[in-house]
Amino acid sequence: MGEKREQRRTRSDEEGSMRNRRLGFHRIMACQALASPGYNVNATVIDLSDPKHTDHLLALDKAKERLHLFQANLLEDGSFDSAIDGSQGVFHLASPIVANPKDPQAEFLEPAIKGMLNVLGLCANFHSVKRVVLTSSMTAVLYSGRQLSPEVVVDESWYSDPEILEKSEGWYRLSKTLAEKAAWKFVKEKDINMVVMNPSVIIGPLL
Repeated sequence: MGEKREQRRTRSDEEGSMRNRRLGFHRIMACQALASPGYNVNATVIDLSDPKHTDHLLALDKAKERLHLFQANLLEDGSFDSAIDGSQGVFHLASPIVANPKDPQAEFLEPAIKGMLNVLGLCANFHSVKRVVLTSSMTAVLYSGRQLSPEVVVDESWYSDPEILEKSEGWYRLSKTLAEKAAWKFVKEKDINMVVMNPSVIIGPLL
């Protein structure tokens, strides 16, 4: 992995950014942080008719002027076309979290990997997209089996070991690891500009 996990952004009143699946704290704050200084934000929710998926977003500062909501499903081909078309930046922040999954492949791994590749495939097709920001997780990094000490530097070359995660039934951690690996492989093949964030604990103001 030669690419560094970083985040940069440029500002223009004409620029558009797409966020997918607004619900978690970091997703809500991403919408707020981008709409307030002047970005037009296309955000996707799983059900536009359900107030619990939309009301908190529509109440954000500048939402009336800057925020546009679209209904989309990660596993439906073409579901994100309208949201991504014309956007210059795409933030892929969604990933499945299921308590006590009965079928980890269907409930965790397939949605995480296929959903991410669906979004990246559209980014490759829409030439307006200049950068993709992918939220991964520290869980995709730290379960490598390597020994940690104060002298060890954890960098972009580290990945969690899928075999360790599968044996421990760490399905969320496994889904994040495999999804990030698949993302880097895809963007290198398609020459997409992507950066990855690997947060651990996310804290901030009460919503």
